[in-house]
Amino acid sequence: MKILVTGGAGFIGSHVVDIYIQHGHQVVIVDDLSTGRESNLNPAAAFYRLDIRDPALDDVFARERPDAVNHHAAQMDVRRSVAEPGFDADVNVLGSINLLECARRHKVRRLIYISTGGAVYGEPEYLPCDEAHPINPICPYGASKHTFEHYLYMYRQIYGLDYVVLRYPNVYGPRQDPNGEAGVVAIFTGQMLTGQPVVINGDGEQERDFVFVGDCARANLLALENPAASGIYNLGCGRGTTVNQIFKALKQAVGYDRQPSYGPPKAGETRRIFLNAGRIHADLGWAPSLELEDGIRQTVEYFRTAERAG
Repeated sequence: MKILVTGGAGFIGSHVVDIYIQHGHQVVIVDDLSTGRESNLNPAAAFYRLDIRDPALDDVFARERPDAVNHHAAQMDVRRSVAEPGFDADVNVLGSINLLECARRHKVRRLIYISTGGAVYGEPEYLPCDEAHPINPICPYGASKHTFEHYLYMYRQIYGLDYVVLRYPNVYGPRQDPNGEAGVVAIFTGQMLTGQPVVINGDGEQERDFVFVGDCARANLLALENPAASGIYNLGCGRGTTVNQIFKALKQAVGYDRQPSYGPPKAGETRRIFLNAGRIHADLGWAPSLELEDGIRQTVEYFRTAERAG
């Protein structure tokens, strides 16, 4: 099968590209490299440096004729979405509609869309959140990502386009960018390995659902290959881990000898969120396979070597 992967040079998207290629699929990557890295590109994949909002995206579809689309490309900075909600919607809604129209015109069979379980639900009414939980995002990022889920439903009703939505938890692991806006594991790891001070936003007791990137890539493979895959699925381990706990685990793995300092909380962030992944387990047999401590060790080793921290 030939799959077009948007954001395939990014942290998670590049792992998805790798697992698709490992399982014998052809892959076409579309990425503007605004946050992705050329070093993440799999040499076995075709690559187009292109923004998903660009009308030239249709030319890529006409040339490559993909069977399926995996849509990872996004504006994913919560703080930027609060500061620039118009930009966030331009990329995540209008850019995604441009992609969707290309998929419709060129008769793509299935579209796998990466949404966010950490931001669409808002402050949870109950935990862990399942897919039936009310949608009440408290940041523009969560609102824009959820908006496109409605477009997918409409396009299935009108045009018969098959789709799968994967609502991600907090994903961590090798290739995550430790600079700027990134997951807390990558940021803390980069700071610890270079002997910098670590600042925790808020009191550190905010809880998140952390899943290793390899497990998320495997869910994308199941969503592609399993004909039973349909509709919306949460990914997650079903339990919360605090930022303070992440700091302690990383401190031990790195051998860091400093204590954190605490700063103001980030606007638009949910206090406690973890996800019920029972539906994808029942339909596709997916569950996280790597415990947090093992995943952190693998992540730290990657940053020690590949990133050459320090």
